[in-house]
Amino acid sequence: TQSTWGQPTMSAATAQISKKRKFVADGVFYAELNEFLTRTLAEDGYAGVEVRVTPIRTEIIIRATRTREVLGEKGRRIRELTSLVQKRFNFAENSVELFAERVENRGLCAMAQAESLRYKLLGGLAVRRACYGVLRYVMDNGAKGCEVVVSGKIRGQRAKAMKFADGYMLATGNPAKIYIDKAVRNVLMRQGVLGICVKILLPHDPEGRMGPKTPLPDAVTIHEPKEIEAPKVVAETA
Repeated sequence: TQSTWGQPTMSAATAQISKKRKFVADGVFYAELNEFLTRTLAEDGYAGVEVRVTPIRTEIIIRATRTREVLGEKGRRIRELTSLVQKRFNFAENSVELFAERVENRGLCAMAQAESLRYKLLGGLAVRRACYGVLRYVMDNGAKGCEVVVSGKIRGQRAKAMKFADGYMLATGNPAKIYIDKAVRNVLMRQGVLGICVKILLPHDPEGRMGPKTPLPDAVTIHEPKEIEAPKVVAETA
């Protein structure tokens, strides 16, 4: 038999895999898969992965901005990725399938923007110019706020951090978990490694497509007052 993530488990006759070990195995599988796809699909705007387990097969949905490049010519590249995942994680034949899903708005995807910034810096663009470009692009695409931090040997031998921010930004509490999309990347420059951190505060969307469905707890909606007709007073006759 196979576990939920394709890791071989002990047969039903022997002891079943414990819940604790199962969750750890699931987490390790997701982390390794995410790392592999981040490195492989960096140029194709990789924006995350979702794993769905059904009784028949395991479905891996890759979110990316350029789905055509992920699929490859006549679906060749996605078949290669499927074969690599199947061999690495000991999945049975035809028990794992990879799908590519297009990101609705790449301006609201922190991973896509971090990769974009990474390639700008590798291309030799000035840090300040590259960061302001990303910041403006994110804000033009409907984000409530954005923060970009670049740290390392930006100029000279002394390492420092440069922070660029625009709009509104949450830092703590549950809304920060729901509303903030964050991505961290490393850039191997000639003078050393630079660290990039991109944080995007997503807008509220009741449909849940552009941002979270749940409204912010401090958001106050003032409704228009209703027109109420004054009750008619009938004068009493003596």
